[in-house]
Amino acid sequence: MAGTNRSDVNLAEGPAIILCEPQLGENIGMVARAMANFGLSDLRLVSPRDGWPNERARAAASRADHVIDAARLYETAAEAVADLTYVLATTARPRDSLKPVRGPEEAGAELRARISVGQGAGILFGRERFGLNNDEIGLADEIVTFPVNPAFASLNIAQAVLLMSYEWMKSGGSEGPRFTAPEVAPAEKEDLQRFLDHLEGMLDAAGYFHPPEKRSAMSQKVRTILTKAAFSEGEVRTLRGMLRHLERRMAQAGRRS
Repeated sequence: MAGTNRSDVNLAEGPAIILCEPQLGENIGMVARAMANFGLSDLRLVSPRDGWPNERARAAASRADHVIDAARLYETAAEAVADLTYVLATTARPRDSLKPVRGPEEAGAELRARISVGQGAGILFGRERFGLNNDEIGLADEIVTFPVNPAFASLNIAQAVLLMSYEWMKSGGSEGPRFTAPEVAPAEKEDLQRFLDHLEGMLDAAGYFHPPEKRSAMSQKVRTILTKAAFSEGEVRTLRGMLRHLERRMAQAGRRS
């Protein structure tokens, strides 16, 4: 979905995203793009298989260059989380660990609360093939897991990062749409009644209200339906124009016949 505005202020706060031994540059690029979508910029890479920097990552990042350029490289997950005080580990599998387990929404709120008071926080993501190992899970304070189909619980690494990045942004009160349609005041009742009278007159001429004894009820039903629409002043003008056009066409057809 396109919608990038280069003049907008780029958000640049939030938890570190730590990828443990990511295999493909393309996946790293898609992670960077997901982070940029939701205002994250601290990308940490632990021993990426294909090395770093990686042009395939940059191409897949879809111009999230600020994330790619700032990415930091580490040899171990322990080094990547060394400066953090709160770390979440993502996993789709039940673990023997006794660590607390959170869902993504709750985890996003906890990240927001800790970062808001100056704590460093991050989220560990595992390898594409088998996720995090037990030693890496051991570095985390808590586990976050996603409510996915247990029969098909495998998420692409970029999808997992996207879910957590979204929950991070939502935790800051940004769960509504990024933009809304402009407010348009409804038409004045006098203008609306002129339109309804005009329409009713045309329907009368066309014999719509039949049989005659049901005319009042049918007219009221038409007015009720159209009043519910809350037409704006401009919409009422357009509708009146349509009726006038139909009247002219009908008059021309009548003269030809």
